[in-house]
Amino acid sequence: MTAAGLPLADLRVLELGHIIAGPSAGLLLADLGADVIKIEKPAEGDQTRGMPAGNWANFHFFNRNKRSVAIDLKGSTEGRELFVRLAQGSDVVIDNFAYGAVEGMGLGYEVLSKANPRIIYMALKGFLPGPSEARPFLDELAQMAGGLAFMTGPRGKPMRAGASVVDVGAAAYGIIAVLAALHQREQTGVGQKITSGLYETSVYWVGQWLANFAATGEPSVPMPEMRQGTRMGWGIYQLFDASDGEQVFIGITSNAHWERFCKEFGLADLLADERLNDNAKRVAARGWLPARIGEETRKYTSGALEERLERARIPFAPLRRPDQLVDDAHLNASHQFMDTPLPGRGRAKLPKMPVRSTAYEFRLRRAAPTLGEHTREVLLELGLTKDEIDALASRRVIA
Repeated sequence: MTAAGLPLADLRVLELGHIIAGPSAGLLLADLGADVIKIEKPAEGDQTRGMPAGNWANFHFFNRNKRSVAIDLKGSTEGRELFVRLAQGSDVVIDNFAYGAVEGMGLGYEVLSKANPRIIYMALKGFLPGPSEARPFLDELAQMAGGLAFMTGPRGKPMRAGASVVDVGAAAYGIIAVLAALHQREQTGVGQKITSGLYETSVYWVGQWLANFAATGEPSVPMPEMRQGTRMGWGIYQLFDASDGEQVFIGITSNAHWERFCKEFGLADLLADERLNDNAKRVAARGWLPARIGEETRKYTSGALEERLERARIPFAPLRRPDQLVDDAHLNASHQFMDTPLPGRGRAKLPKMPVRSTAYEFRLRRAAPTLGEHTREVLLELGLTKDEIDALASRRVIA
């Protein structure tokens, strides 16, 4: 399946990335149609290829719709020269290697921009330029240092989010800047270097709590210390128990929600109670109101509770594990999964990008590549002959 009709089908991207952050950035561009060429180290490749248990399956999520070219960049001058030639015909380079690693090989932005002044170079690093920029850094460290883990876990027990949100978030913000740079290049004719930082991504996400501190002068309080419902200033905004032991989050954020909720569940006494006829009063009643609502929700199974809430058009959400999502009626009916092959394990339902267009659809054009699967193909496109490619392979410049 080709990328015809996808908005970035005319772009070529070179990805120097591994594990999650860099591959996540490349995935966004690849799903949108760009020809993303993943440059990997011969014999080893992306570290996730060799990870144990289910971690190796991440490779097949973050590297779909890409091609793999195996080139020795560190130990081979010829390999580095090949990379520069590839960059001359590319639009974007994603650099997710350790700080200074690409520059140390003579392949940083200063070098590539001379070979191709239109190149957009996106460096995905632990920190933006500054005093800490050379420090090795990772997703979980960014969550700790950036205040996110403090807000997520109970006091004294900071907790990372249940996904690699900083890696994926920093990648997404970086790609937003790449798309803006591509737009700007149409006006200026020249490229630029963009840096996206893990640490700064985490700090950006706690911006709401920085604003809260600026307004109140009060130190930040971890989320578990906030009574459910107080976090966003609503009277009813929390998880409630159902009779089958499941939990359902209910968010009543308007007087119309409150009226419909009371009518649906036959709570005429609460609807008539003047202490509850606006949100500020319901907030003031948090000492007793959630417990009263909980008495009602425990009369119903989670399924019956959800049915009533949906009928009354009340914001709600069942509490689910990630593995339960593969059976979600909405996700399946809206075709939000890509049926993706996992070698030796059949196929997997893996999510598409969380956006929808009237002009195109996201599809699996290529399964995640085997290491060096497209080396010969890409080098032929670059203009090398079969004999030249064979000679490079024999010298282990490529694989």
